Amino acid sequence: MLASLQQALPTQWQDTFRFLASGFTWILDWQGTALGFAVSGANGWVIALKSTLILLPCALLVAGLWCTMASLYTLPFRSGRGGFLTALLMSWWDAGRMTWFYWAGLVRLILVVVGWVWSLLKLAGSLLARLVKFIVTSPFALLDWGTRQYFQPGVPWIAFLLILLWSALEATVFTFTLRPTLTEVLADLTGSELSGWAVTLILWPFLFILISGSFAAIQALAEAIRTKKTSQIISMALVESFVMFFEVMFLYRELIDAITPWIAQQTGFQLGFFSTLAMASFGWIGVRAMTWFLFGRFGTPALLGILARQNIAGPQRGGATLEVQSAEFWRGPVAALKAETEWFKREARETFELLSLPVLQLLAAVVNFAVVVILGRPAFTLPFRNLEQVLANTPQFAPGARHPVPGATA
Repeated sequence: MLASLQQALPTQWQDTFRFLASGFTWILDWQGTALGFAVSGANGWVIALKSTLILLPCALLVAGLWCTMASLYTLPFRSGRGGFLTALLMSWWDAGRMTWFYWAGLVRLILVVVGWVWSLLKLAGSLLARLVKFIVTSPFALLDWGTRQYFQPGVPWIAFLLILLWSALEATVFTFTLRPTLTEVLADLTGSELSGWAVTLILWPFLFILISGSFAAIQALAEAIRTKKTSQIISMALVESFVMFFEVMFLYRELIDAITPWIAQQTGFQLGFFSTLAMASFGWIGVRAMTWFLFGRFGTPALLGILARQNIAGPQRGGATLEVQSAEFWRGPVAALKAETEWFKREARETFELLSLPVLQLLAAVVNFAVVVILGRPAFTLPFRNLEQVLANTPQFAPGARHPVPGATA
């Protein structure tokens, strides 16, 4: 560019221009080498590393050289040369300091980012540890709770568990008994035969609810007899007879039909319709009586209390309540995060400052060089300690007004 500009000048001025421009031509060659080295490398990682570490310091050095050479040309025409040279030297001192602070700021930023990543990993590990602890300790905590509740008087936990097991066992027996019949009925209704597992999945829950409901009907009849309310006794007796008829007709009759060949083989007596229903009725009464007096009368109120979400501690415990303690494996960390909202805001601001201040200080050092050439004094007082100082130290130049040195008191 200087060569083309020299050719454009008259011949008598070309030597003078060459002499004046000699102080800048070496900067052009040097800056090309320095900036080229800062943006070149064997691969992208090397280029990114060199650009991050030395590109901005090299740009500051190039700007300082241009401004220094320009200042030397204006030195013969300046007043107060001592103060001007002092300001120029201090600008180079600030440039060296800002370069060092730039590299130190990058190291500090890396340390802060590593600290944040480590904190997040610790938080994730804490949540994972709490989750594993909750999964491992929950069965033991439930067992401990159940044991302590059982050994308190008035809580019939064994009877409650036995009535559930008996209902499940009876439902399983009648499922295998009724499955062939139900398979034929469903095949007639749908036109296609369902698999045995599909029929079992439909039939077993249905029978479990029916058998548990028969114990509930007996409990309601027993309560009516205990309160001696005649109308309620009659109504519950009718309901219980319907329940008995349904279970005898559709459940226990199938069981008696299964053992009819064995009875005929042993006695030579063929069971008819009424004899089959009579034996099924006797079987239902015997089974219900044995299970009711053994555990049904104690476990059925507990089952009804759980279904109604009522206290199942029994009359001895009165108003006792059950408190199930669950491990809070996630509420603690979330509450801590909510409590640290202001901390996160401060850390985000500090991270932004760590990203901004090193670059802003280098740019301010470049501006100082240019302002020293023009006004003979720097525009910024370096280094910046925070973003507030950057905003406060932004100078406003008014034409003809004397600009105060930043940081100096009036």
